Amino acid sequence: MTSSPAQGCLSGLRVIEMGQLIAGPFCGQLMGDMGADVIKVEPPGVGDPMRQWGRGPQKLWWEVIARNKHSVSANLRVAEGQALVRRLAASADILIENFKPGTLERWGLGPDVMLKDNPRLIVVRISGYGQTGPYAHKAGFGGIAEALGGWRHIVGEPDRPPARMGISIGDTLAASFACMGALGALHSRSISGRGQVVDMALYEAVLQVMESLIPEYDISGEVRERSGSILPGIAPSNVYPCRDGELMIAANKDELFVRLAEAIGQPELATDPYYTTHIARGTHQAELDAIIAAWTRQQSVTDVAAMMDAAGIPAGPIYRAPDMLEDAHFAAREAIAEVMTPRFGPVRMQGCFPFLSATPSTIRKAAPVQVGEDNDAVYGGELGLAPSELADLKARGAI
Repeated sequence: MTSSPAQGCLSGLRVIEMGQLIAGPFCGQLMGDMGADVIKVEPPGVGDPMRQWGRGPQKLWWEVIARNKHSVSANLRVAEGQALVRRLAASADILIENFKPGTLERWGLGPDVMLKDNPRLIVVRISGYGQTGPYAHKAGFGGIAEALGGWRHIVGEPDRPPARMGISIGDTLAASFACMGALGALHSRSISGRGQVVDMALYEAVLQVMESLIPEYDISGEVRERSGSILPGIAPSNVYPCRDGELMIAANKDELFVRLAEAIGQPELATDPYYTTHIARGTHQAELDAIIAAWTRQQSVTDVAAMMDAAGIPAGPIYRAPDMLEDAHFAAREAIAEVMTPRFGPVRMQGCFPFLSATPSTIRKAAPVQVGEDNDAVYGGELGLAPSELADLKARGAI
């Protein structure tokens, strides 16, 4: 797939992505989807390990996380590679990195240096524990952040060890918050004319979505524990078994519960003191779930979903990838995009979200195939290096 004219709300902005694995590259993916010109800096040779990640015989995660990006190679452990990145950053708007704190400084690429070269630069730093504090020096991955931030302790069944989601939620949360911070810094720059550093810790991204977990303990001494498929005290809201599968039903508001009671043929539940109020339903959550499950087991997923829709009750099936690809709503919203890739031909993947009415995000370019495939265009065409200089840098292992 060849590049098409830039679109999106970040069109005209240059982003240098120096991160590897998930958090930094996902932040770059979000910006690229929104129209930014993203130059991904990869180590010569094997490149970003994300090129080898994913399940199944074909490693396809790269096709998603590296879309809308150009690849240049630079060995950041040698002076020539560091000088190239410094030159790139001198005319960029945003630089993303997710190395261990202190790494950029050791390479002579710390924010103090790059902001001196380019006072308008926004440096987005994503790390396990942040750039300061007693843990800053420690290695940190998303899974560790999920544990420290409180996520892992509350996920799973009460009688089993903490579980995890089947995706790297700690990394993608941090990347999303880092992207949000960069957008805020862009607005600030439009007023002050100056860039700044965005410091995003993985564990703090997880902590931010922990709802009222901290004040519940601080004021009431309440410690949240694992609760399986339910949220304690929020009922009915669960996955219920049907004859041919499962369906998620959420009818925990008073008026919704009245409708649910009527839909399952037991209107008397709505006036039963055990279930008339939000607190009462939460207190008798297990009994209420058992009553609803006894009814849903006699029905098909399709029939229950239709009855819930007719009653205006939120409900939805438990989708897998095949279900998403066949769903008419996904198609109507263009939630699934098809990208023509050099290696695999057409590949279907998630689209660009959120939707902006005037400056829509787009997938304009497939993921780069070769590490450093854009070296000539970027280093030669933009930085003005002659072919002989590029050949010399490559021979010395700098690119």
